[in-house]
Amino acid sequence: MSANKKTDRKQIYFFFFFTFLALLFLSVTVFFRSHFYPGTVINGVRVAFLNPTDADQKISEAASAYVLMLKERDEVKEQISGAEIGLIPNVDNNCKSIKIKQNQIFWVISFWRKDATEFGNALTFDELLMTKKFESLGCMDESRVIRPQNATLRYGNGSYEVVQEINGNLVNEGLLLFYIKSAVNNGTPALDLEEKKCYVNPKIRSDSKKIANTKAEAERYLLSKIIYQYKDGSETVDQEEISQWIEFDDDLNIVFNHGKIKEFLRSLAVHYDTLGKEREFITAWGRKINVGGGDYGWKVDIKGEAEELAEAVVRGETLYKEPKYLQKGAVHELNDIGKTYIEIDLSKQYLWYFNEGVLVAQGAVVTGNVSGGFKTPDGIYSLKYKIKNAVLKGHNYRVGVSYWMPFNNDIGIHDASWRSEFGRDIYLTRGSHGCINASFYLAKTLFENVAVGTPVVCYY
Repeated sequence: MSANKKTDRKQIYFFFFFTFLALLFLSVTVFFRSHFYPGTVINGVRVAFLNPTDADQKISEAASAYVLMLKERDEVKEQISGAEIGLIPNVDNNCKSIKIKQNQIFWVISFWRKDATEFGNALTFDELLMTKKFESLGCMDESRVIRPQNATLRYGNGSYEVVQEINGNLVNEGLLLFYIKSAVNNGTPALDLEEKKCYVNPKIRSDSKKIANTKAEAERYLLSKIIYQYKDGSETVDQEEISQWIEFDDDLNIVFNHGKIKEFLRSLAVHYDTLGKEREFITAWGRKINVGGGDYGWKVDIKGEAEELAEAVVRGETLYKEPKYLQKGAVHELNDIGKTYIEIDLSKQYLWYFNEGVLVAQGAVVTGNVSGGFKTPDGIYSLKYKIKNAVLKGHNYRVGVSYWMPFNNDIGIHDASWRSEFGRDIYLTRGSHGCINASFYLAKTLFENVAVGTPVVCYY
């Protein structure tokens, strides 16, 4: 009997104990239907065990006292107070609404669910006041902004040195405003701009592979050496010259300053160009004269040579080079006319053709009518082309010729079957429209022997 009584007594104790626990659990459950769960935080404000009304009051007080601390670079700090942005409780998301959301998760489970105890957007602010405050921040003051600069390369003493990047303090305005609003909405007391990556940073840093690769490439270009030789000397393109042409774009790619290359080539071209220059010339009469003008001579192709020169540097070449030409003369020596040319004495109305110094053809001619305003221009030209059986057209005339050899635009040498005599002073009053009229035999001989490009020297 004694043992049975003890067993009954234990059962009674267990019954009352579990009944108590059940009533306690039920009481707590009922309590939390109208009060916030343990650990509940709304906009950074702890409201655990408070009912919605009391929680609203606490959040309203927090809104009045709210201050957001902005932590900027160089240990700069700024504040945004709730009063400056019109911060007030959000009536569309008050604590009563939040409690209804919280009750969707059983209170016991809330110990393992952050979304059951952490809430935001219980406060709202005035957008206009927020914009005004944002624009007045020191980090938005253009006079205080230091823009980021990529690491770059600078030439000196035969190599390139790395210039460190500048981080600056320029912010990404859109990103910063987003994080400020998010912080305010969630009651966050501090916002670290560096941590949130709100700054616009340099794209290229001094320890990057890009800067190392570009440095190696640029220094390889400096190894190039191009030597231009001309009559009285030479010009060498070395690393000091090349370094002035090498520049870097925003992505630290090497770009050549073609303007500077062309500037160099223009100074170099002085030693090569003879186009239009006055030359000393020994006439067939043995007289020494100076002849200038015309379109004959050497002319450096600045644009084309600049491209070739840049390509030679990229290849790291060492070479002796002659520039690329737009047009060429016969030789570089003496007056660049050489020993093969057509000579026309416009005063004496006589023509000679020399091939390698040997007289091949000569004869009297008739040139442009002086009295009619068709005086043949003097100067040095080159034979442009030659064709047979051409029809020459002009103002009030149309005439066929057997041999046509132009050298100065519409001015050229041709046979003139309508003339029975040549030379003397015919050209003064009865000359041509500017062309060189020759006998059929002389024109034929020239056509058969003179090559295109041959210099044509005209003088009075």
